[in-house]
Amino acid sequence: MVILRIAVVALGLSLAMTFAWSVQRRTGKSGWIDAIWSFATAAAGAALALWALDADGARGGRALLVAAMVAGWGVRLGTHIAARTLRGGEDPRYAELARTWGAGFSRRLLQFLQIQAASGLLLALAVFAASRNPAPFPAVFDALGVMVFVISFAGETFADRQLAAWRAKPANKGGVCDVGLWGLSRHPNYFFEWLTWLAYALIAIDPAGQYPWGAASLLGPIFMYWLLVHVSGVPPLEAHMARSRGEAFAAYQARVNAFFPGPPRKRRPLVARSEKS
Repeated sequence: MVILRIAVVALGLSLAMTFAWSVQRRTGKSGWIDAIWSFATAAAGAALALWALDADGARGGRALLVAAMVAGWGVRLGTHIAARTLRGGEDPRYAELARTWGAGFSRRLLQFLQIQAASGLLLALAVFAASRNPAPFPAVFDALGVMVFVISFAGETFADRQLAAWRAKPANKGGVCDVGLWGLSRHPNYFFEWLTWLAYALIAIDPAGQYPWGAASLLGPIFMYWLLVHVSGVPPLEAHMARSRGEAFAAYQARVNAFFPGPPRKRRPLVARSEKS
């Protein structure tokens, strides 16, 4: 029964990303891809979590908790990306793919989005693992997971709003945002996105070792870190920023951490070497 439910969710994600492909081809706006992926992944995670409800109500509280968490995450992120897409502008990551793939962009984009569907399934399974934890509810690690989720939700929301407010000022056009959270990390929104998936791992893992499947939830934060830091997050966006912002972005890179927030680094002044007499 569990395998069948996972298969149904996998099919739903595949169809959702096929729909995202068709929307991109009709509108020319790639932002809809990420919006639809966010909504679809949240729906997949919530569905798997709610399917963990037992007829007698066992695990009900934890299943409802993680279903609400992933639904809230998906609605916030999907709505934010949809609003940004409506305001116009193309996502530089997809613009770069279009340049790289050339005439084969449409076909290769469809294939790429099926990989995104698979990534959504992996994240939904991390949520599912948390919902199936048989430990008594609520527990200390449930509270820790909720705390981390609230911090990540608030942090990503603030980072997005700070960036939007900075961009709204005409004087900042062509510059590099380094205010607020953006002065502590070059990608605070990515950091808090990664932190979101760590919350499910805290809920899923049983310190007593009675639920070994809980370790599967670690796939969420591990995968998101790899994806954001090494594949489709930081690298293409920073390449775009380096091309479009030049010296200003190079100085920002030298001063501010790429991913994990921390105090800005002070640039060391150049010291001329004394010549031997």
